[in-house]
Amino acid sequence: MARQFSMGYLQLNVIDHEKLIQKHAAAMGIPNVKVTPYKFNGPAAMNDALLSDSVDLVSGSPQGVFTIWSRTRGTSNEIRALSALVTLPYVLTTNDPTIKTVEDIPRCKKIAVPSVKVSAQAVSLQRAAANTWGIKEFARFDQQTVSMSPPDSTVALLSGTGDVGCAFSVPPFLQQLLQDPKIHPVLNSFDAWGGPNTFTVVYMSSKFREKNPVLFKAIYAALKEATERVIADPATAARYWIEDGESKLSLDFVKSIATSPGTRWTMTPEGTEKVAAFMHEIGSIKVKPNSWKDYFFPEAYELNGS
Repeated sequence: MARQFSMGYLQLNVIDHEKLIQKHAAAMGIPNVKVTPYKFNGPAAMNDALLSDSVDLVSGSPQGVFTIWSRTRGTSNEIRALSALVTLPYVLTTNDPTIKTVEDIPRCKKIAVPSVKVSAQAVSLQRAAANTWGIKEFARFDQQTVSMSPPDSTVALLSGTGDVGCAFSVPPFLQQLLQDPKIHPVLNSFDAWGGPNTFTVVYMSSKFREKNPVLFKAIYAALKEATERVIADPATAARYWIEDGESKLSLDFVKSIATSPGTRWTMTPEGTEKVAAFMHEIGSIKVKPNSWKDYFFPEAYELNGS
């Protein structure tokens, strides 16, 4: 079970600490399931691990799902999402006081994102360029982007050393950055996409689902319970996140981020279709899905997704 940096995966922290997959699997007749957590930076490495069967269940942005779904669609190893995890905004931040709007972003020498071209942040930057200068200019900032983990990009921006002048930041690193008076926001992801959209999802291969139908149901049940737990008890979920990441942030600070305005812990995908359509329009994925149900497993069809 793999996740990335940031706070977009609280359900997985809950699942790990409370052994929810093991609990539901045992109730369905599969005892002694072993669940091992891993952590990756960005969708590129995670997708490679999923395709090589190094991991079974991964999590990341819908943008990462679209990339791997498009590549595997129609094969025995087709990749689809099980569930969304959270809708929340992520923000392009800078330590340069002269950079205030999208039009000013070219002055950033380097822009830190988890993975160039395929991460949620990189694609949102492309969308912002297309919104400002037209669809043909979507790649205007691509040469400025560099792959960096959120912790590393936070340190780079706060220190002011090196060429990184902007970073597309995610919780809790975003909130840490904005505590420094030298850092200010430039672009909100919700603004780039014209409304709220899903930040993270959980996905796996069709091959795993077909070979392990009961275990798949147990995983889906665990995600449901974990989502309910995060909503009902964000303090405990925040504490799990702190423990897993050996973070020095206070519980109150992390809890405030988990319950901040615009943040919704939900299994329902939101605004993902417009992201997929944009990625198809610019040629990042070869197949345009007809709806969100094309890249989610049928178990999620009960949700009112978009």
